[in-house]
Amino acid sequence: MSKARRSNDWGFPRWRGYEAGREAAHIRLCDRHGCTEAGDCPAPKSPNSPDRWYFCQKHAAEYNAGWDYFAGLDKEEAEQRESQERAESGGYKEAAHYGWAGSGDGTRSRDEMRALEVLGLDPDADFDAVKKAWRAKAKEVHPDVRPGDPEAAKAFQSYQVAYEVLRQGEERREWRG
Repeated sequence: MSKARRSNDWGFPRWRGYEAGREAAHIRLCDRHGCTEAGDCPAPKSPNSPDRWYFCQKHAAEYNAGWDYFAGLDKEEAEQRESQERAESGGYKEAAHYGWAGSGDGTRSRDEMRALEVLGLDPDADFDAVKKAWRAKAKEVHPDVRPGDPEAAKAFQSYQVAYEVLRQGEERREWRG
């Protein structure tokens, strides 16, 4: 009579590897036609809908590049929805740890995104690029270079405000750690 062998499936944690059972592991493929990568990044099919597409990282980034969460809302409604969701979920901070998150990962506020547009930078620009762009643009329209030009003075002020918004945001991120 053979001695019964104890299974590795006892206690916690399970001592076998996950997906080591006999059944096949279910892997959802990317919903983009022709893609054979794993679809592990959910994306909404439409605003306020629970239905989701499941894309690979590459196609999720492509899809989200054109996504406007506030489409169809006027400025007042968009601001109201943003403040309500920030109050409910603490912003989009929980998405920051995902590897596929890009510039829309919640680390920059809407004001910072507008400031980056003023300086003509990409949403994922680092602070060194911000300094460089600010210096170059401010030199072009500085009141000492173009005295008496009201358009240049207005542009210089907007570059100054944009730089201050981005500098303060960078300091907050460094302070938080």
